[in-house]
Amino acid sequence: MTRLISHWKGLLPLLFAVGCLTCASAAETNIIHVNAQQAQQLVTQKKVVVLDVRTPKEFAGGHIAGATNINFRSPDFAKVISTLDTHKTYLVHCASGGRSTQSLPTFQKLEFKHIYHLDGGIQSWEKAGLPVTK
Repeated sequence: MTRLISHWKGLLPLLFAVGCLTCASAAETNIIHVNAQQAQQLVTQKKVVVLDVRTPKEFAGGHIAGATNINFRSPDFAKVISTLDTHKTYLVHCASGGRSTQSLPTFQKLEFKHIYHLDGGIQSWEKAGLPVTK
């Protein structure tokens, strides 16, 4: 009996580690960085919800059609993000990519499943000649 207990006792850390790895991988956020053309395809094919994390003033100056504005600099940013459906796929961007990159840990912490990040932000979108709406 003692030998059997010793055997299982040695396996417990391994079983625990495998269980933790399984739990961690289930909660991981899949983040894919895309350029403006790739982002446009996702938007055109209606595969993403566009989240613009710039200020409302920046958003009013021009944004991707259908985008939702959630200000990254707002003190309740995480609270607002937490109300979104974590199973939907989002395209996140800001002006040039800085704030949206900083926002990614919030999406990870809240266990969003699929995030696309528009590298270079709306500036790269406009530089590619893609349309914005006001």
